Amino acid sequence: MTMLTTIEIAATEEHRYSVIWLHGLGADGHDFEDVVGELKLKAAHNIRFIFPNAPVRPVTLNGGMAMRAWYDIASLTQEQPVDLDGISQSCLQIGALIQRELDQGIASEHILLAGFSQGGMIALHTGLCYPQPLAGVLALSTYLPTLNQVATTATSANQHLPILMAHGILDAVIAVEVAKSAYDGLSGLGYKVQWHDYLMGHSLCVEELEHISDFINALFKRP
Repeated sequence: MTMLTTIEIAATEEHRYSVIWLHGLGADGHDFEDVVGELKLKAAHNIRFIFPNAPVRPVTLNGGMAMRAWYDIASLTQEQPVDLDGISQSCLQIGALIQRELDQGIASEHILLAGFSQGGMIALHTGLCYPQPLAGVLALSTYLPTLNQVATTATSANQHLPILMAHGILDAVIAVEVAKSAYDGLSGLGYKVQWHDYLMGHSLCVEELEHISDFINALFKRP
């Protein structure tokens, strides 16, 4: 398995927490690098941010064009086949990044997964199925086509995983109804999921950043 390349923002004081943040289809690890400065995090000096680059692969949805993608995708509707092999491989690669943090002495409960769009799907799937308890998952403008698989492979270690789902009601890439279906499905499995929607498209907004800040601040405390 190839280790993902990453862009990282180091903790400026004692490294106690880690955030692994996954970009969307066709982007790269720099995509959310600037967001860190906009978050008002109480433990900011103690957090290392890791922004992995997805592998480059042909994407059916975009006419077979090669781009950074966490898995192949034919359609954003729930009726299309899911690239389970690609998803599994990406989850293993994110698991390797988690293990790297564990090897550096960071407790699993101090590692948060975040992701936007395709990256949010991988963050969700990985977090729900990871064998050790994680801090939480930020699932932004995303969906969960592997809900049926998660229902059988999710681990008890993350049964109480804090999850925040945030979505634009004007999203023309991943319809809010598709995201809400994932929220309803996870809620039906007993997960406590925060849901926020906003008057925006497939993007971020100021109000969403405030909710992200609140979510992280509730998990990562200033020493």
